[in-house]
Amino acid sequence: MHGASPLGNTGVVPDPAVPATAIVDSEGVVTGWSAGAERLLGHPYQEVVGRPATGLLGPGEDVGQGLPAALAGRSRVVSLQHRDGRHVAVRLRTYPSCDGEGNTQYFVLATVPEQPRPDTPATEEAFAQCHLPVMVFDSGLRALRASAGAAQELGLSEEQMQGRRITEILPPHACRTVEDGMRRVFETGAFEQFLVRGRARPEARERVWSVAVSPIRTPSGRVRHVQLSALDVAEQYLARERLALLNDVSTHVGRTLDVTRTAQEMADVTVGRLADFVTIDLLDSLFRGVEPRPSATGGVVLRRVAHQSVLPGAPEAVIRQGEVDRYPQSTPPARCLATGRPSLHRTIDEAIRNWQMADPERSGVVKSFGIHSVMVIPLRARGITLGVAVLVRHQRQDAFDEDDLLLAQEIGARAAVAVDNARRYTLERTTALTLQRSLLPRRIADQAAVEAAYRYLPARTRAGLGGDWFDVIPLSGSRVALVVGDVVGHGLRASATMGRLRTAVRTLADVDLPADELLIHLDDLVTHLTTEEDSSVEPGPDLDISTGLVATCLYLVYDPVTRRCTGATAGHPPPVFVTPDGTADYVDIPPGPPLGVGGLPFETVEWELPPGSLLTLYTDGLIEGPEHDPGNGLTLLRRFLERPVRSLDVLCDDLIRTLLPTQPQDDVALLVARTRGLDTSQVTTWDVPSDPAAVAGTRAQVLERLDEWRLHDLAFTAELVVSELVTNAIRYGQPPVQLRLIRDRSLICEVSDGSSTAPHLRRARTFDEGGRGLLLVAQLTQRWGTRHRADGKTIWAELDITDA
Repeated sequence: MHGASPLGNTGVVPDPAVPATAIVDSEGVVTGWSAGAERLLGHPYQEVVGRPATGLLGPGEDVGQGLPAALAGRSRVVSLQHRDGRHVAVRLRTYPSCDGEGNTQYFVLATVPEQPRPDTPATEEAFAQCHLPVMVFDSGLRALRASAGAAQELGLSEEQMQGRRITEILPPHACRTVEDGMRRVFETGAFEQFLVRGRARPEARERVWSVAVSPIRTPSGRVRHVQLSALDVAEQYLARERLALLNDVSTHVGRTLDVTRTAQEMADVTVGRLADFVTIDLLDSLFRGVEPRPSATGGVVLRRVAHQSVLPGAPEAVIRQGEVDRYPQSTPPARCLATGRPSLHRTIDEAIRNWQMADPERSGVVKSFGIHSVMVIPLRARGITLGVAVLVRHQRQDAFDEDDLLLAQEIGARAAVAVDNARRYTLERTTALTLQRSLLPRRIADQAAVEAAYRYLPARTRAGLGGDWFDVIPLSGSRVALVVGDVVGHGLRASATMGRLRTAVRTLADVDLPADELLIHLDDLVTHLTTEEDSSVEPGPDLDISTGLVATCLYLVYDPVTRRCTGATAGHPPPVFVTPDGTADYVDIPPGPPLGVGGLPFETVEWELPPGSLLTLYTDGLIEGPEHDPGNGLTLLRRFLERPVRSLDVLCDDLIRTLLPTQPQDDVALLVARTRGLDTSQVTTWDVPSDPAAVAGTRAQVLERLDEWRLHDLAFTAELVVSELVTNAIRYGQPPVQLRLIRDRSLICEVSDGSSTAPHLRRARTFDEGGRGLLLVAQLTQRWGTRHRADGKTIWAELDITDA
């Protein structure tokens, strides 16, 4: 500053310890500004000097009273504006003087008004009588002061705690957390707050404390002491824990539709957070497919589904998972099942003592592990009691209370719904799977055309079973039909449709329809089924269900005599054939539309299959999956089939293991067949002249062939059958007439002619001269029938050679 001596009229020199000063001229303009003033208000020298002093006043300050009154020589408390926007209340004192030119100026001294000093005795009394636990520690982490609340909680007087570290006051489990927090506050000077769970003294109950550690600073800002305060937040903490536990039950229990896993999930979530040991037992009738209904009298049979403990291996369990136990009627679990009400017990209660007397093994467990508190919770869902959960404590000293019982009831109710959902799903899936398997072949009949193996894997998704199917159908002339199909969709509807289609295929195959004609009839059947379902559905505003049926089918016929295969497909993936030398490729069958679409024809393809060739038929579930698309699946399948094959069963297992994930998302039907061929010595063919006189010669040729085959016992029957069939072909058919004998697992007689008219079996009356021939053939043979060809028909009959 500059100018004359700032003694003014009063002759009082300002205190040099408070250097917040300024000089204002007679016009109220600031002409001098000290470093102390800059520290007080934050305005630098350049921003203030030369400007009116009134610009430093706060927004609510009276310009006409505050500063002029101070310049007039009166001390005045004025609100000034800090550079950062804050308001600073200061007391202004002015000292008039003259500048170098004799003009009047004012030396202004700004001081912060002194705050009233606290009443030290009252402060000490307030701290000493504070009901909250509050303590003060020095830099050595030793106690200096303790409030009445701290003394009450810790069970020590303030004098007993003074000079002791926290490790000498609190139980060991809480010491490290508290000491580390105080040490950090000393180092950083920042306030800290954290939770500590435990007992303030060994005999007290467990509680949760919110501990706050605050720094106590010297005037220079150095942290000299720390203050520790604690607030009991056990109720709030336990409420949050209960909500978190219920949330975890909703999230983690019932993730799978499996009864055992669902029960185990409930036990896993509950143990360690509510109980030390949990058992979950369900009525044994649940696992036999019977609706649960506990007996009103006598004991209750329960099956241990899950248990869990805080101790490794659950040593408290008296039975293993999956075993059945019987509870006497007087025991808490039996009463809980009968009444549907939970119960809360101490082990000294009469009910628990009686249970221990009735079950010495459980009594030994109670004593050896120190079990002191028990809760028995019913598992009820949709008004049905499914079982009971028993929760015990032996590691925690606190016994269960009513709040714990309410929490356990809520957990049991949620878990029971999940268990019941899993039970109902398992029952429905078992029913659907039983239906599905009953509609599929239980075994493949042994026959000469092929050696076959199969696998069927139901989908493991909540959508339910699909409509995949396969079949191996013996046909006339030692031929065999290989069929694989897939009904689009899942559930009982798809399974039922699959059963209809498989029955229809067997029926149509029995009349020896060509592959393309069979698929045409099957397509018509699917269209009729769709029409029937659409007409049976009641229309409604809220009904939006698509009842259209769509299916795919692959139908192959293999003839071991000609060693040729004929096939047609209705939207199904192509089969793979592997030649005896190991070359694998897909059969180029013209793709037809899926069944139920209609409008397009089906085409057949015929190719030769040497004996020992491998045919692989499958549904799209085998080649589609999360790890590869259908194109890659087809490539993997072909490459895999080029490997050497030990057996067809091993091949099926290896295919399933290689191409499918652990949890297939769709049903899979797989059919593998190795072709066989009949030797030329097993087949004999004769062209028969269209003359009735040729029948005798044909019979002689047949007898001669049977003699070579050592089928003497069939000679008479075969002679009658051949005579009747050849005679009918000559009399009622058209040339050319041909007779073929096939020696397979049965003797097959086939007579072909150029007429498409098929004979019919009829019962001859007393005076009829005809009508007995086919009746005789039907009674002398195992089977007989007609097979139509493009250029005529074939009448065939099979004779049993088992006893020959």
